[in-house]
Amino acid sequence: MKDKNKPSSKPFSPATNLVHKGRNPSRHDGFVNPPVYRGSTVLFPTLKALKARTQTYTYGRRATPTTNALEEAICNLEGGEKTILTSSGLQAVTTAILAFVEKDDHILIPDSVYQPTRAFCDSTLKRLGVTTSYYDPTLNNDDLGQLLTPKTRVIFTESPGSQTFEMQDIPSISRLAHQHGIWVLMDNTWATPLYFKALEHGVDVSIQAATKYIVGHADAMLGAITGVKRASSGLNKIKESLGVCPGSEETFLALRGMRTMAVRLEYHYRAGVEIANWLTKHECVARVIHPALESHPGHAIWKRDFCGASGLFAIILKPASEQVLAAMVDHMQLFKMGYSWGGYESLILPFDPRPFRTATSWNEPGPALRLHIGLEDTGDLITDLAAGFERLKSCEAKTS
Repeated sequence: MKDKNKPSSKPFSPATNLVHKGRNPSRHDGFVNPPVYRGSTVLFPTLKALKARTQTYTYGRRATPTTNALEEAICNLEGGEKTILTSSGLQAVTTAILAFVEKDDHILIPDSVYQPTRAFCDSTLKRLGVTTSYYDPTLNNDDLGQLLTPKTRVIFTESPGSQTFEMQDIPSISRLAHQHGIWVLMDNTWATPLYFKALEHGVDVSIQAATKYIVGHADAMLGAITGVKRASSGLNKIKESLGVCPGSEETFLALRGMRTMAVRLEYHYRAGVEIANWLTKHECVARVIHPALESHPGHAIWKRDFCGASGLFAIILKPASEQVLAAMVDHMQLFKMGYSWGGYESLILPFDPRPFRTATSWNEPGPALRLHIGLEDTGDLITDLAAGFERLKSCEAKTS
């Protein structure tokens, strides 16, 4: 006879784990959320304990109950062995790279990479004697393999790219890399582990700007790095040697954000696709770049490997001057201009990737806009965009 009191052996879904992992109310007098531990000094009861350093917490930089709670929750979501937290998404990228390279090494970076990542490679890594080659993110393995050298230690990936949204075949790239003993790192901020399990697809180290969908409220900066077992030693060493640690308040805000992440991301996904489809029919729009649309060149990869999308995508307008573009974006009611994304608010950002490309070209004749679809009503967002396009057309008519 089945014991009704026995816990189920069936694993919980990611959405359920987001609510429960990293929480242990019994440790905190029944309070649902782990409290904010603001502390540097941790006391030892005896000289023997001080020398042994075997107690759970030894110094605030290394860990607190708050940071451990968030690391546990993110590591469970990623399906990894070890998660370390950083003070920003960019610090997560740079720390992860530094964990696996040294002087005279070579790394491969997709040409569509987040621009501050590129700046780090071209400045700090170059100064440290690490060579970077940029590659077309859509290269097949035969062509990508031609770029490998005996000194190649890391293939960095970002799928899709955070502005131009090229999709990469991550499982294929991972197989190629591992055949040559090369580490695969991925910036997985766009999809998050809810919609793309990077480590299950062969990635060694998954990186997230937790500032975005984990925090979810545009009020904290944070990064997360999660590795498979063989990457754990390198991550532990770089965390300690660089003194990497997050802020107490930011960690707490990320824990709060994770509890609703599945619900929020599903809305971002559905609303983003709805508005992207509406934009494909608008006369002012030349192209919509959204991996979930069949028109996207990488749609087959997205459909095969991903189980959802975030609210971030791009559109290309028909040719228009900066004055005409300003007439549209300067007076939006709901879409505001800002460099981040992943929060509850909708954003619109003009961009030009051409100054940051060396391995690929960007030949779109019209202005590019990156949109983040927030949690507002989609009808209201469409009304705001439609009004913006009307201003664009009116200004164009006056200046022509």
